[in-house]
Amino acid sequence: MADLKDFAEQLVNLTVKEVNELADILKEEYGIEPAAAAVAVAAGGGAAEGGEAAEEKSEFDVILKAAGASKLAVVKLVKELTGLGLKDAKDIVDSAPKAVKEGVAKDEAEGIKKSLEEAGAEVELK
Repeated sequence: MADLKDFAEQLVNLTVKEVNELADILKEEYGIEPAAAAVAVAAGGGAAEGGEAAEEKSEFDVILKAAGASKLAVVKLVKELTGLGLKDAKDIVDSAPKAVKEGVAKDEAEGIKKSLEEAGAEVELK
């Protein structure tokens, strides 16, 4: 059981780049679509937390409300933060308000929000 807790801790502490690499490995080597894996992990994690989820929100969505004056800088930052291609990042910025990241920890969400705001974007956490 201690090994599973260590594994869970390693998963929680992955960087955005590492999560993207993990998603690629799951898809290419095991045929698991990353979206399906995220749903499975979210369903399992939510059941394990039980009553704790009602006390304090642990996952946040980072919503891009508007790109602001520096649209190009915001597109580049969204590309970097999400690991998406340039076209997909531009589509997110163009379709604001839109979620940039969903279901992230509070610290990561606040960091993403701060970075996007420094680039000139209007951001909201939900």
